[in-house]
Amino acid sequence: MNRGPLISAGLLLGIGLGGFVDGILFHQLLQTHNMLSAVIPKTTLVNAEINMFWDGLFHAFTWLTTVFGLLLLWKAGARRNVPWSGRTLIGGMLGGWGVFNLVEGTIDHYLLGIHHVIERLGLSVWDASFLASGVLLGGAGWLLVRAGANDTIETNPPPRVT
Repeated sequence: MNRGPLISAGLLLGIGLGGFVDGILFHQLLQTHNMLSAVIPKTTLVNAEINMFWDGLFHAFTWLTTVFGLLLLWKAGARRNVPWSGRTLIGGMLGGWGVFNLVEGTIDHYLLGIHHVIERLGLSVWDASFLASGVLLGGAGWLLVRAGANDTIETNPPPRVT
């Protein structure tokens, strides 16, 4: 049995959906920051439009990542040697979300400094908490993937021939 395709699909889905949670929650609903709000403050309409454009590129990335994750999941479902396991898939997704938080937080918040979780505070405990959530999500995902290794769910049935 090969769980790799299911884990890979879960990781991409987790990265994409984690990005959507970030973009929808922090960029749109709470409006605590935008992609470039630390370097281009939203003090003018032009600056707000620039930030909106870069937020759009960010959402396009998360959408494409989610679509690729769905494609991998579809392909995994067509393979007879891939065991279906909810714990493995959800674990992969949590792991992907954790990877998203760690990579995005490290690069955008710390290395490039292009935005922070709460922009008006700058680099703060909220940025560190964002990274910590990545570690927790990744760890929970890893534990679920490991637990799913013993699932005895039947493999996919053979494709129907019509």
